[in-house]
Amino acid sequence: MISFSLAESGVGWGWSTCLCLGERTAMGAVSPAPCQESHSAAMSAELETSEAVDESEKRSSGASDKENHTRMADLSELLKEGTKEAHDRAENTQFVKDFLKGNIRKELFKLATTALYFTYSALEEEMERNKDHPAFAPLYFPTELHRKEALTKDMEYFFGEDWEEKVRCSEAAQKYVERIHYVGQNEPELLVAHAYTRYMGDLSGGQVLKKVAQRALKLPSTGEGTQFYLFENVDNAQQFKQLYRARMNALDLNLKTKERIVEEANKAFEYNMQIFDELDQAGSLLAREILEDGVPVHDGKGDVRKCPYYAAKPDRGALEGSSCPFRTALAVLSQPSLQFILAAGVALVASLLAWYYM
Repeated sequence: MISFSLAESGVGWGWSTCLCLGERTAMGAVSPAPCQESHSAAMSAELETSEAVDESEKRSSGASDKENHTRMADLSELLKEGTKEAHDRAENTQFVKDFLKGNIRKELFKLATTALYFTYSALEEEMERNKDHPAFAPLYFPTELHRKEALTKDMEYFFGEDWEEKVRCSEAAQKYVERIHYVGQNEPELLVAHAYTRYMGDLSGGQVLKKVAQRALKLPSTGEGTQFYLFENVDNAQQFKQLYRARMNALDLNLKTKERIVEEANKAFEYNMQIFDELDQAGSLLAREILEDGVPVHDGKGDVRKCPYYAAKPDRGALEGSSCPFRTALAVLSQPSLQFILAAGVALVASLLAWYYM
């Protein structure tokens, strides 16, 4: 198990030892270093020189400083700002909104878990392949982050010991998986985009989703079925995210590569949204058939032709419109008073028939 202090979260890989950082105090502050005087002198000289620059040169210098600032921008900030729109759209997909409201069926949750299993299997396979690559090695946290083992437990809980024979990768999830494999094998410097999109989101909202799933699906409070959301080896999610971002920012990447990573992260969000849309479609199909006392019944929503009791060519009456006649009949018969009247009527008819044939 690993835990991190706030001071540690500011340390990233790849910092040059020749930087004049000074010594950290017990509270994480930086004490003055001997080389600061020479730095101050150099800065003063630079300021004096800059005062002699004419207006046009100042404008040119300002543009150059802005470019340098952009080049030195933190990757974590670029990702945060560059994926904000995609992040908002993902959060507002119907599947996510329904999930957060606790409006989710167990069958749909099982499909979502299946998609996660295939996604993380691919991602962690490529992370293992590139664990020594300089553009990813500092972000390799198998003990703290990897989810495949936890998802395997969830799959076994939902589908049984022979779960691998019962599930398959959906079309949308397969596209995501293929993209992850392509990146890992051909452009490993972009792998951070997929790791950032998935793991940082899991650490941020995982506990909320876990509680929602347990409450909505009546899952055990001991964690069966929601192992995916449990990061046993991360003591403090907020501090770990700080560490992760610090290491991202310390990667030795040029501006062009950072822009490509942001672009790839937006693609990752798109792949996730395609999976959400696919789950929405599956949810719509599930919503059209509700089990009532073991009888599949149309719920009155969607295409009435999906109702198993729908007549191919309705003429008039109850079949016109969007409601299923069989559902209407069951709704009427579910009323206790009408059930009593119907039973009495059946008994009366039976007695009359018996008297007639005597």
